[in-house]
Amino acid sequence: MRVEETVRERRLYQEDGFVVCPEPLIPRDVVERATAGMDAVRAGEYDTGTPPRPSRWNPGDDPNVLCKIEKPQIASRAIMELVSHPALGEKAAEISGAKAVQVWWVQLLYKPPSLPGQQAGTNIGWHQDYNYWGAWEEDSELFTAWVALSDVTPASGPMNFVAGSHRWGLSTESDFQSQAYDSLRERIRNAHGQEWREVPAILPPGGASFHHKLTFHGSGPNHSGGPRRSFAVHMRTEKSRPKEDLRQGLTAFIDDPSYCPVIYGDPTVFG
Repeated sequence: MRVEETVRERRLYQEDGFVVCPEPLIPRDVVERATAGMDAVRAGEYDTGTPPRPSRWNPGDDPNVLCKIEKPQIASRAIMELVSHPALGEKAAEISGAKAVQVWWVQLLYKPPSLPGQQAGTNIGWHQDYNYWGAWEEDSELFTAWVALSDVTPASGPMNFVAGSHRWGLSTESDFQSQAYDSLRERIRNAHGQEWREVPAILPPGGASFHHKLTFHGSGPNHSGGPRRSFAVHMRTEKSRPKEDLRQGLTAFIDDPSYCPVIYGDPTVFG
């Protein structure tokens, strides 16, 4: 049965550019510790003694807008425990067919509930991840695991994927920061002239979805009444390399397992 499920998920990933795994991958106690770690990092408390990388949102900023913090795993042992969990690596390898999987970047994403009449400030605009990953060679096998810490329902502003959009090529119509969620969707749809089929990532705490570096995705406001908590865990396989083999920007820490753990397979394949 496990083999059949792996074959099905790998086929879905290849055809649609994403897979949503409806059952929890990460144990509840690990999720609970990472939730506490998320709150600590948002408050500026770092139990490792190392702050996250420079981020758009910092402790003390507006609590009613999307909080995105870069590389929180280096600031919190509990977050590192979650993003390096073996079950996450095993599932990533099953879906991608990889021999080895490394976490090369992580983003903390805390989407507060939108208040009635409040101006949009929590949307994630439609985008392809690779638009922001220019440090990697174009043919690098890169993808993202989006891991939920809270119960992600249709009301909480779930991540929405556009099925098959990973086959459209790299687009210039991509804007993570855009709050014009609906108009950006129409602009992308008109630019590509392809069928637009959205699929939400409805997930329990500890659940995850996986998406290709060129799959369009985004999320709207959170109307659930509570925060939507998640981590975007950016991964690579052995079929990847930095441009000109440089370690800078997004690839600066890939040789340091305390920042970028290999969570499946033989670490030596990354050289």
